[in-house]
Amino acid sequence: MSLSIVHYPHPTLQHRSRPIVRVDAKLREMAAEMIELMYENEGVGLAANQVDLPIRMFVANESGERGEGEEWVVINPVIDRPKGNESGQEGCLSVPGIYSQVKRPKTVRLQGYDLKGNEINVQLDGFLARVVQHEVDHLDGVMFFDRIGEESRREIEGALAEFETTFASLRNTGSIPDDAELARRLAKWEEAYT
Repeated sequence: MSLSIVHYPHPTLQHRSRPIVRVDAKLREMAAEMIELMYENEGVGLAANQVDLPIRMFVANESGERGEGEEWVVINPVIDRPKGNESGQEGCLSVPGIYSQVKRPKTVRLQGYDLKGNEINVQLDGFLARVVQHEVDHLDGVMFFDRIGEESRREIEGALAEFETTFASLRNTGSIPDDAELARRLAKWEEAYT
């Protein structure tokens, strides 16, 4: 299997991912490949729908460096108990080169499961809390720039328009399938794992 990161405005980025009901060797392989892609692209997190998979799973390592920090693979994440607020700069591997200040809760609780079925139930704060919220947003079809004000959005509109132009061009040449074919692919993954 060879995964690759899809860029805005790819339809899977707006797709609300469905909960995973089974873990197999292929899913573990996909998680490992997502971790590799995250490091190769100098990211700190990557959600499954960023690699065109409609399932509720993300990987993260707040250090962004292989061999440093803690690697997370989280299945069916849920965040709650938000406390405080702080703004921080965010970017995204699905819109490389675009950054903006995003206001998010400073502290959240993360619940979910690892690949072995062990429960995850931790309170997170600071940068890791931001990373996790960003990735869970992806799984809900929300991009970081959906959470910024109109003025900030205007500042990045030109760059987003370039991604839209590139996407349209790739679709016209057949490099990216039409919506009907993408929907068939997503349904096949959902049937296998959700």
